[in-house]
Amino acid sequence: MKTRSERLVEVAKRVRALAQNGLVYSLSEYDTERYEELTHLSDRITALATGLDEADVASGYRPATDYVTPKVDIRAVVFNEKEEILLVREKADGRWSLPGGWSDVGYSPKEVAAKEVKEETGLDVRPVRLLAVMDMSKHPHPVIPYYVYKFFILCEPVGGTFTEAFDILGKGFFPVDALPPLSLERVLPEQIRWMRHLYHHPEEEVYLD
Repeated sequence: MKTRSERLVEVAKRVRALAQNGLVYSLSEYDTERYEELTHLSDRITALATGLDEADVASGYRPATDYVTPKVDIRAVVFNEKEEILLVREKADGRWSLPGGWSDVGYSPKEVAAKEVKEETGLDVRPVRLLAVMDMSKHPHPVIPYYVYKFFILCEPVGGTFTEAFDILGKGFFPVDALPPLSLERVLPEQIRWMRHLYHHPEEEVYLD
C-alpha cells in the first residue's frame, strides 16, 4: 500500500501535468497566471512530500511548450553464459542498476539500449526483444517528481571489453539471486528476477502495465 507521501506526489504530478497542458493551450493572461501558480503549488507539494528542494523539482520539468507526456527510461537486460546479469554502479548514488537511462531524441529504443551499454560498460550488444514496459508509479520505487515508463530490452552480448565511464563507478555480471545493493529508483530486485523469468520463457507475452 502506498504511503501518504507517495499518494501526495502522484496527485501533485497529475495537477502539474494538467497545469502545464493548460499553459500550452491557454489564450487568456488570467488563465496563464493561474496555471503558472498551479505548477508552483504542485512543485511545493512534491518538495514537501519528498524532502527535495522545490527548485530541484521544478528543474526536472521541461518548459510548457507542448503537451505533457511521461518520460521514457530504457534499461538493457544482458545475461552472460552463466546467466548472470550485467549491472553498473551509478556514480549518482553508489548503487547498482541495469545499464540505461533516459531515451534520446534521434534513437529508437533498441538503439538507446545498445548505446547505453556501450557507453557505460564498453560492451557491444545486440538488442533482441522487448521484455517489459512498466509504469514506475505501479511498482514500489522511491518517489520521484516525474511520471516514468520503463522499457526493459533483452540484449545479447556480441563483443567489446569493459572500459571506464565518467558517470559509472563499476560494472560486472552478478547472479540474480546474489545482487549487490540496487539503485531502487532505477530498478528493483523483483524486476530483475522477472526479467530472468521472461528470458527463460520467450513464448510469454511482453509484460505490460
